[in-house]
Amino acid sequence: MKILIFGATGMVGQGVLRECLLNPAVAQVLCVGRTPTGQSHPKLGEIVHCNLYDLASIEHELVGYDACLFCLGVSAAGMTEAAYRSITYDLTMHVAQTLARLNPQSRFLYVSGAGTNPNSRTMWARVKGQTEQALLKLQFESYMLRPGFIQPQHGVVSKTRLYRLLYRLIGPFYPVLQRFMPQYVTTTDQLAQAMLRVAQNGGPQPILENSMINQL
Repeated sequence: MKILIFGATGMVGQGVLRECLLNPAVAQVLCVGRTPTGQSHPKLGEIVHCNLYDLASIEHELVGYDACLFCLGVSAAGMTEAAYRSITYDLTMHVAQTLARLNPQSRFLYVSGAGTNPNSRTMWARVKGQTEQALLKLQFESYMLRPGFIQPQHGVVSKTRLYRLLYRLIGPFYPVLQRFMPQYVTTTDQLAQAMLRVAQNGGPQPILENSMINQL
C-alpha cells in the first residue's frame, strides 16, 4: 500500500506513522503537515506545507495513494465554535475533497471520537458529527473511527498540555480500565493497527466505534 498521513506529529498520528513504518504491507508513506516529523526511514516521505487550506501547489505529489489516514485535529478546549469548525470541518473537508478528486479509488479514514453526534449540544461532538456526515457523502470510500480514551505507547506524547497531564494521571490506571471498561479504551497501537487493516481491506461499516476498533 501507499499511504498518506495528515497530522503525523500529533499523538494519534505518531502512533499511526510508527505502525506504517513497521508494517510490511505498507510500501510508501507520505506525511503532509505544517511541521516535520523529525523521523527518517527508507519508505518515508514528507511534505512540509504551511497552508493546508490550499493544496494546489502540491496536488501532483498526492496522486496515486491507496489510502489517507487523517489524524489531524485540535482540542476544543478554549476555542470558539467558529475557530474549532475552521480546523475540524473546513480543513478536513478541503483535504478530503481534494483527495477524492485525485484518488477516487482510495480510502479515507478520519479519526473522530466517541460521543460524536451531529445533533449534540456539545460543540465538539456536534462539529465532528457534521464533519463525519459530510465525509460520508463524498465520492470515495470513507470510514469514521471513534476511539474513546487512547493510551499512548512507545513514547508517543500528546501536543496538548492538558492531555499530557490527563495521561499522566490516568495512565497508571489503564490496566484497570482495560479490564473493566474495554469498550471505552484503546491504545495508539490498536488504533493504528485497526486503521491499517481498514485501509488495506475495507471495514465492516462506515462508522467504527471503540469496541470495533479494538476488534479490528
